[in-house]
Amino acid sequence: MSFHDQLIAQTRLAQQELLSVPIIQGALQGRVSIPSYVAFLTQAYHHVRHTVPLLKACKAALPAHHAWLNDAMDEYVEEEQGHDEWILDDIAACGADAEAVRHGRPALATEVMVAYAYDMIARRNPLGFFGMVHVLEGTSVALALMAADKIQGGLGLPDSAFSYLRSHGTLDQEHTAHFALLMEQIQDPADQAAIIDAARAFYHLYADVFRSLPLPQPQAAPTAVIADEVAA
Repeated sequence: MSFHDQLIAQTRLAQQELLSVPIIQGALQGRVSIPSYVAFLTQAYHHVRHTVPLLKACKAALPAHHAWLNDAMDEYVEEEQGHDEWILDDIAACGADAEAVRHGRPALATEVMVAYAYDMIARRNPLGFFGMVHVLEGTSVALALMAADKIQGGLGLPDSAFSYLRSHGTLDQEHTAHFALLMEQIQDPADQAAIIDAARAFYHLYADVFRSLPLPQPQAAPTAVIADEVAA
């Protein structure tokens, strides 16, 4: 089994924990409100704005024998530039105050997830950052395009309110294919273990971010069928 396949297999339970969060289940079934969607975008802004700084920090912390990753890190940086601004544009298209979000503070769960990423790079193993990449991009592919249609259908918002979800979902389909190729070149068992451990942690932390969002109204119990369908 390839390392990328191992990463998926050994983090599947953690992924299912994330997918079972009630607000995600509700969004996939079209049960959402504009305040809940704006709250999601707000927290997305506060972690996405750290993507480029985290990539740069990871590259700077790479040991010499992983210098082969430098070009890939540079490509990621170039492709991720400005995505936080997409989110602010979406917030404005929802009729909310984008500048208040820009100058506001994240929820504690979001701040903890971002802090964990910086700590992973600085104090443990910088390659663990790829665990976060796996979680955020994999979740984006699994949820973004599916959820965008359901949310828009339920709320009647314009296309301009969904540039982040739709563009990111499409881009991350390309990124995950490239990510799989990168992971095949990670041969050190210690590095592999660091990436798997980090992915499990980030699934839990990202689930906490979604749990911190306000539910639009009382939700029905999440259905395992939808979680299994997305996970597949």
